[in-house]
Amino acid sequence: MFHLYLGLLLFSFLINSILVVPFIDILYKLKFQRRIQKTTDFQNKRTTIFDKYHNQKSGTPVGGGVLIIVSVIVLFIIIFPILKFSRIFISSNYQINKEIFILFFTFISFGLLGLYDDILKFFGFKKTGFFGLRMSHKFILQIIISLIISLMIYLQLGIDFIYIPFFGAIKLGFFYIPISTIIITGFANFFNISDGLDGLSCGLLMFALFSFWILASTSMDTVISTFLALWIGALIAFLYFNVYPARIWLGDVGSLSFGATFAVIALLLGKVVPLIIVGFPFIVEGLSSAIQLFSKKYFNKKVFPAAPLHLTLQNIGWEEPKIVSRAWLAGIILAIFGLWLGLN
Repeated sequence: MFHLYLGLLLFSFLINSILVVPFIDILYKLKFQRRIQKTTDFQNKRTTIFDKYHNQKSGTPVGGGVLIIVSVIVLFIIIFPILKFSRIFISSNYQINKEIFILFFTFISFGLLGLYDDILKFFGFKKTGFFGLRMSHKFILQIIISLIISLMIYLQLGIDFIYIPFFGAIKLGFFYIPISTIIITGFANFFNISDGLDGLSCGLLMFALFSFWILASTSMDTVISTFLALWIGALIAFLYFNVYPARIWLGDVGSLSFGATFAVIALLLGKVVPLIIVGFPFIVEGLSSAIQLFSKKYFNKKVFPAAPLHLTLQNIGWEEPKIVSRAWLAGIILAIFGLWLGLN
């Protein structure tokens, strides 16, 4: 079956490679582009670190996540029924339709939330108060969506365990719901925060998804294996235009969706420990930002010169491609380590 999944990856790559340039042109026509950001620190002084390194990127189209989400879903809807009616062995540990619905619901719901936030930012609606979302409101909505997904995983698929390598499965019962809610919400935000340098988050995600693609194939889960093949192919095509200097960015529509869906796939496979290992770069980025916010709010001090971590590295003199390439190397090793753990 794996040769079939490789073919699907290449097909998805080809389709998205054809679509991405016209899609960039559409974003320009819609003026869905990054605006200059003016940030302030906790003493209400102008913050120069982010502005210095990134405001020159204003005008770059944002919203590449829309293309990937739509193309993956459309290709899956077309291809998966063909697989079922072509006498190809389809297997899953759960009811196939329910598993597909949970994947699609996560991919789309977090994408819509991110798209709404992108529209507010890039068309200036936040300044006018046009149904604006505060950070706390957006976070509450993320928790609600994550809770709905966790309930579906627990009630419809009957998943209530986390597998610990070398020890076996640990049943959590009802406590699985809050734990999975935290994991989904956390990774949605961790990935979103990591999406700050050209090619950083998408490159790391590509390696992470390759790792889980192999785990899904060894678990004989055709739904997730097919979904990941199409997703990785689309991501590689997008990454060609997202590496430094980027011609297009994901936007919140992609970053929130991808982080949450990555976590859900790990939950469906019961591979939470590999998720933590493979997704460790996202966790570090997210926690560095959270620690900075907590320290500024409650102690009126900054722990880092800037947060998330990649901004601190820029501040000490690392060039953007250097940060990204070294993060990718770390991501490759962690993906291999997470894969090794997941296979035990």
